[in-house]
Amino acid sequence: MCQLLGMNCATPTDITFSFTGFAARGGHTDHHADGFGVGFFESKACRVFIDNQPSCKSPVAELIKNYPIKSKNVIAHIRKATQGTTALENCHPFVRELWGRHWIFAHNGDLLEYRPTLNGQYQAVGTTDSETAFCHIMQGLRERFGNIEPSTPDLFQAIEELTQEITVHGVFNFLLSNGRSQFAHCSTNLHYIVREWPFNKAHLIDADMTVDFSLTNRQGDCVSVIATKPLTDNEVWTRFEAGQLIMFEQGCLSLKTMVPIPESVQRKNAENLACA
Repeated sequence: MCQLLGMNCATPTDITFSFTGFAARGGHTDHHADGFGVGFFESKACRVFIDNQPSCKSPVAELIKNYPIKSKNVIAHIRKATQGTTALENCHPFVRELWGRHWIFAHNGDLLEYRPTLNGQYQAVGTTDSETAFCHIMQGLRERFGNIEPSTPDLFQAIEELTQEITVHGVFNFLLSNGRSQFAHCSTNLHYIVREWPFNKAHLIDADMTVDFSLTNRQGDCVSVIATKPLTDNEVWTRFEAGQLIMFEQGCLSLKTMVPIPESVQRKNAENLACA
């Protein structure tokens, strides 16, 4: 399946270090070679780079590794296709507008017999179950709240309910952001780390690269990084529980809840744990 990478920060931060290790998994240190993408928020809007080439050799990936865009919310994805061809329109993250701001979404998993009724406000451009799920979520939020943006607790509860609707169809690990908050849901495999003062050195698993964050960050900075698998080998990452939905804000864990996971997905999670 695919792999996910997210970052939520208190102050604008570049993702060059994490993305360098992550991109290597797109065909070099792992077999996720069916395209990649990354989205950076700047206030209410985001810039998105996608490519249907493997991230380990894509010129677009090289641009990102050498162009330190600073953002408070980033979502990246490397693809191992399960539904849909390796076309550009099937590369994550996907982007839609809601309440006058961009939302971006990326998914790792496989949703079976999943055919939600979409009313036309949001339609998939590509042929993936992932983009369809994103349209389902966006439509569900608009139907619940209309044109008035809800409070953060109400928004979190709505995303929890929509996640529960979708997760019965299969593995639904995802990252979702509106530029202020980042929502992360785990069906089978997802990890996070919160870096804060005093910062330390970190060394990548997939590349021989070390960064001393104490030289680039100061007191008050806080950075949460979410990834399918840990990116560094000298830090302690926290594994999500199966079914856990977490919202990150200002670089810290803000809200969390549990979404019931079907038995079929629980079996898949047990297989992943046995292989870890």
